Amino acid sequence: MKSSSIALNLAVLTTLCGLSSARGQPGTAPATMAADALADSDTVVAPSEGPWGFDLSGMDRGVKPGDDFAEYATGGWMKRTKIPADRSRYGAFDALRELSDVRIVKLLESIQRSATTLPTQASPEAVDRVKLAALFASYLDVAEADRKDATPIQPMLTALKSISTPRDMAMFMGHAHGALAGGGSVFSAYVEPDAKHPDINALGISQGGLGLPDRDYYLVPIYAEQKAKYQEYVQQMLDMIGWGDPAGSAEKVVAFETKLAEAHWSRAQNREVEKTYNPMTIDQLVELAPGFDWRAFLDAAGLGAVGQAIVAQNTAMPKIARVFADTPMPVLAAWQAYHIVNDAAPLLSQRFVDASFAFHGKFMTGAPQQRDRVKRAAAFVQGAMGEAVGREYVALYFPPEAKAKADELVSDVKAAMKARIERVEWMSPATKEKALVKMSKFGVKIGYPVQWRDYSRLIVDRQDLFGNAARASRFEYEREAAKLGQKVDKLEWEMTPQTVNAYYNALKNEIVFPAGILQPPFFDPKADAAINYGGIGAVIGHEITHGFDDQGRKSDGDGVLTDWWTPDDAKKFESEAKKLGARYEALEFPRLPGSHINAKTTMGENIADLGGILNAIDAYHMHLHGQPAPVLDGFTGDQRVFLGWAQVWRTLSRDAALKQQLAIDPHSPGAVRAFAPLRNLDLWYEAFDIKPGDKQYLSPEQRVRIW
Repeated sequence: MKSSSIALNLAVLTTLCGLSSARGQPGTAPATMAADALADSDTVVAPSEGPWGFDLSGMDRGVKPGDDFAEYATGGWMKRTKIPADRSRYGAFDALRELSDVRIVKLLESIQRSATTLPTQASPEAVDRVKLAALFASYLDVAEADRKDATPIQPMLTALKSISTPRDMAMFMGHAHGALAGGGSVFSAYVEPDAKHPDINALGISQGGLGLPDRDYYLVPIYAEQKAKYQEYVQQMLDMIGWGDPAGSAEKVVAFETKLAEAHWSRAQNREVEKTYNPMTIDQLVELAPGFDWRAFLDAAGLGAVGQAIVAQNTAMPKIARVFADTPMPVLAAWQAYHIVNDAAPLLSQRFVDASFAFHGKFMTGAPQQRDRVKRAAAFVQGAMGEAVGREYVALYFPPEAKAKADELVSDVKAAMKARIERVEWMSPATKEKALVKMSKFGVKIGYPVQWRDYSRLIVDRQDLFGNAARASRFEYEREAAKLGQKVDKLEWEMTPQTVNAYYNALKNEIVFPAGILQPPFFDPKADAAINYGGIGAVIGHEITHGFDDQGRKSDGDGVLTDWWTPDDAKKFESEAKKLGARYEALEFPRLPGSHINAKTTMGENIADLGGILNAIDAYHMHLHGQPAPVLDGFTGDQRVFLGWAQVWRTLSRDAALKQQLAIDPHSPGAVRAFAPLRNLDLWYEAFDIKPGDKQYLSPEQRVRIW
C-alpha cells in the first residue's frame, strides 16, 4: 500500500563521516549558518498573484463560467503563458517548483562559497554543509565526467559478463537493489509497513523489469511509436558501451520486456489495496513462482533473514518467473547491460547525458531543451541529502507565522470534514461512527520534520560524481533495509521540506504538508482568506479525503487494512464513485484522438478533488463565523474560493507529456481538475448563476454525492 499524492507528478528522491546530525525541536524552524550567510540579494521571494491573492489578469471574462470554468478563471493566463523550453508542462506546481529550484541553487552556491573545508570540532550541520558543497561541485564538474566517460560502469558490465547460470542472474538482480546502475530486476523487493500490522515494517515483493513507463506501452497500439523508439534507444545505449550485436540484442530485450508486460498487473489492478496484500512464507513463494531462485535473490538484496513476505501481484509472480526461466542467458545479460547504462547515463559523459535526454526527455515528454546543469545539480544534491537541504531551506523560507496559519487552516478543514461525515445522508450510523473515529485519529505534519536525518555515514568526494551517486543510493537502501522487522518510525517523512507536494499516508493515517507547497498561489498568509481556502484549504481537504477515497476507506484510524463498512454503505459509495468515474471518462482530448482519462486509475484522486473543494468551501463558511463575506473586485467569497481552486490547477502540457500522463498518472490533467469536481457542487452553480443550457451544467440528480 502506497501513500497518495495530490500533485501531477511525485518526484522520486533517493537519499545519499562519525557525527550524527542535529535534532530539530518540534514546532521550531532551525536557524543555520548557511541561512545567516546568504545575502539578502540572494534570497528569492515568492511572487504574489495579485492584491488579494488571485490573478485577475489571468481570467477570460468573455467565457461564461458555466460553459468552461477553467477557461473563464485562467484562460488569460493560458493564452499569454508559454511552456518553458526545458519543461514538458507548466502550471502552478511547476512555477512553484521552479521557484524552489532557484532558491536551492542560490543556497547551494552560498554553501559552496563558505563550506569548502571542515572546521575544527564541526557541528553535524557544518559537516552536512561540507558534503552538500562537495556533491554540488561534483555534479558541476563536466570536464571530469567527460574524462571518465563510461569508465564508472565498467565494473558492473565486467561482472555481468561472468554470469552463466539462472541462480547467478537472480543474485545479480538482488544486488541491483540499492546499487546505482546495478542492473534491472524482474522483481522488486522493498521494506514498508505491513498493511494489517502497520506498526511493524515488513518485506514486500512486487513485479518489475520494464523500461517503459507502463505495461500498456508494450501492449496497446496507441503507444506503438513509443515502443519502436524505445527499441532504437536500447540499441543506441548498447552500441555506446560496445555491446555485441546492439541491433539484435535490442530487439530481444524489448521482446523480453513485452513478455514481462503481458504478465504484469495493470495500474488499476495495483490500486486495489486488499488484492495486493498477499502474505506468504518464502517457502510458499518458491512454490508459487518456481523457475526463479528466490533465496539467492533475497540474500543478495540483503533481505534474506526474514521468513515471509507480502506479495503484491500474486497471480503475476509465476508468469514472470516463467518468463525469466525461459529467457536465454545472453538476452538477460543484454537486458541488464542496457539498464546499467540507462540508469547511469545522466551521470556519465555528455554523450550519454544527451542520448538519455533525447529519448526520456525530448521524445517521451516533448521538452525541447534539457534543464540547465546547475538546476540538475541542485536536484541531484536534494536526492542525495534532501533533508540537509531542507533544514537550510526552511530556515530561510518558512517563518513561524506561516506554520501557525497553516495549522489553523488544517484545523478548520478537519472540522469541516468531521461535520460533513456527521450529516452525510447515505451513510449508516454504524459506518459513520467508525468514520468519525478514523477522523479523530488523523495525524498532521506541517512544514518540516521534528527529527532531521543523520547523514554522518555518507561518504562524499568532490571529484567523484558517479561514486557519490552510488554511495547515496546504497546509503538510502541500507537505511530502508535496516527497518525490516522493526517498529515503524511515526516521525519520519516521505518528502523533503522543500518539496512542492503533499500526501496522505494510509498506513499512518496522516496528512503531510511540506513547507514547499505552503506558498503562493496555494497559500499566502497575506492573501484573502477565500483564496487560501480555495487553494491550500482544498489541498488539505484533498489529502483528508484520501482517507475516505475508494482505497483509503479500506484502512481504519490506526492504519490497519480492514473492512469497517457495512455492505450496504459500501455499495452506495461504489455506485456514486462509478458515476463520478463515468464523468471523467466521457471527457475528450481533441489534441490526442482516442485518448481518455482512465477512471479506475484516477478514481482516488478524483474523489479526493471532490472532497477537497467541498471541505474547503465548508471550512471557509466556518471561518466567517456567520458574518457576511466581503466582496472584492466584484467577486463574492464563494466565487473567490472557486477561483482560488481553479488557479492552482491552471496547467499547460505538451502533447507527449499529456499522452504519458493519461497513461501512467493517477491524477487527471490540471485543466480538468480546475472544473470537473465543481460540477457536482450546488454552491458552484449558485455562486456563478449556472443554468441549464450552460455546457458544464449537470442537473441536481446527475451530481455525484459522496462526501
